[in-house]
Amino acid sequence: MLRLYTHTNCLQHDPGADQPESPARLRAVLQALDQDRFAAIDRIEAPRATREQLLRVHTAGHVERILATRPQSGTVRLDEDTLMSPGSAEAALHAAGATVAAVDAVMAGGGQAFCAVRPPGHHAMPDRAMGFCLFNNIAVAAAHAIAEHGLKRVAIADFDVHHGNGTQAMFASEPRVLFISSHQMPLYPDSGREDERGVGNIVNAPLSPGAGSYEFRELWDGVLLPRMQAFKPQLVLVSAGFDAHRLDPLADLRLGSEDYAWITERLLDLAHAHANGRLVSTLEGGYNLQALAACAAAHVSALIG
Repeated sequence: MLRLYTHTNCLQHDPGADQPESPARLRAVLQALDQDRFAAIDRIEAPRATREQLLRVHTAGHVERILATRPQSGTVRLDEDTLMSPGSAEAALHAAGATVAAVDAVMAGGGQAFCAVRPPGHHAMPDRAMGFCLFNNIAVAAAHAIAEHGLKRVAIADFDVHHGNGTQAMFASEPRVLFISSHQMPLYPDSGREDERGVGNIVNAPLSPGAGSYEFRELWDGVLLPRMQAFKPQLVLVSAGFDAHRLDPLADLRLGSEDYAWITERLLDLAHAHANGRLVSTLEGGYNLQALAACAAAHVSALIG
């Protein structure tokens, strides 16, 4: 059975009406999953991450800054794109905590989990927030899997249209984590070149503006999935950004919801081949609400199998 982790506090992170990373994103995803075909999903309230869990990938100064930034009203701007409202710190704790709980669950009982949470995470750096992201949710999950479950091979697949620079920065010197990313280039955050290889554990595969289904699938089938297969991961983690969709306003790729179903099926096959089916996915980007809802539903349908 697929586990769905979310929390109402994730709706309380409100960076402002002019921000594309809005509470409406999560509402759209949850509404899309509130259908009869998803009735069998095990829906679980996401716990808070602990300081210990966050400190595995973030500096103490960063963690304390985020937790101490709780404005009484309005927003506090951390960088050009990243703002915090009164509910943001709690939302970020539950977003990171969801991925930790999901890892514990699949390690204990197998299966798959999807974390419908926000703020997203993959741009958050060890020492600062960035690109709508406060804590790096997927990195917290990977570090937890290594520290608490003794895993030696954790693979992170990131198909968000923007490069997961924070995740890469956290694991560039950690051979137990394989970071695999397809993303548009050039595009924010101006990282993710093919020559960024870490200690041989970073695989970046840029796509040119205008690329669509053919280029995306060719890249994953020909380059990225074979690298993951060779790594033989004990756990597959997914940064599930849906902003490479053709309708997304923040980028220029041309994927459809069927492409997200396809890559999810391929990643699930890989998890069954090497990790006893253990796969944890967490929501990253996706800023056209209609496309986001359709893609999230396609992703979850494929996880259900």
